[in-house]
Amino acid sequence: ALNVLEVMQSDHVVPNVVTFNAAAAACEKGDTWQQACALVEVMLKSELLPDVITYNSTISACGKGQQWQQALGILATMRDADSVPNVVTFNAALSAYQKGGQWKQALHLLEIMLGDDLVPDVISYNAAISSCEKTKHWE
Repeated sequence: ALNVLEVMQSDHVVPNVVTFNAAAAACEKGDTWQQACALVEVMLKSELLPDVITYNSTISACGKGQQWQQALGILATMRDADSVPNVVTFNAALSAYQKGGQWKQALHLLEIMLGDDLVPDVISYNAAISSCEKTKHWE
């Protein structure tokens, strides 16, 4: 997918958000979190704004790569760009925290969701609970 994106650009075909979203989703599925993060940077530099789908795929890719710090950075980038995270965004970040054993951050993220008037779903709570369980914080 990344090669096709490069060929597209070398053929002077301008990629759009949908093109980058497809590439980010491929990075997520291929466990290549570095490339997913690089795609966000390329988009921002080219003044093509990533959308919630771009960010969700990238945060998820970071989580799958056990890069919770990167996931947090992408979430911060998203919020700085005035892009509005949704429940899927937060669930991807919660999953990254769960994989990284970051139970305090996971619980804090649930608080942020509520403060943003988002209703955590069963996936949100499961990820937070799993974060606590993984680090033996049962109470």
